[in-house]
Amino acid sequence: MKDRIKKLRKELDLTQQKFAEKLGVKRNTIAKYETAENTPSDAVVALICTKFNVNEHWLRDGTGGMFIEQTKDEQIATFMGDLLRNEEDSFKRRLISGLCGLDDKGWETLEKFIDSIQKKD
Repeated sequence: MKDRIKKLRKELDLTQQKFAEKLGVKRNTIAKYETAENTPSDAVVALICTKFNVNEHWLRDGTGGMFIEQTKDEQIATFMGDLLRNEEDSFKRRLISGLCGLDDKGWETLEKFIDSIQKKD
């Protein structure tokens, strides 16, 4: 499991410190998991899986994909939840806030703009 924890952390582009903070543990705890000095408890495994949408079978024994497939609606819900919990004054939050204020004309204008960008690619 040690290699998969490290692989997950790297895939998420998190340092041991940031990964630990998201789980509510100390950085040293993550380091010990990654070196197999300690093995995470079932509760920690469940927390990792819930927090990062990880396939528990993959984390425990390497079977299946790393992440649980989500529908688009689930992806949006996860994104919004993370945004509200973690990013008080980020561009992402300001963008979503701005989108919330659009009227029908604003949405129409934005749609035309996005369509024009996609056609150029």
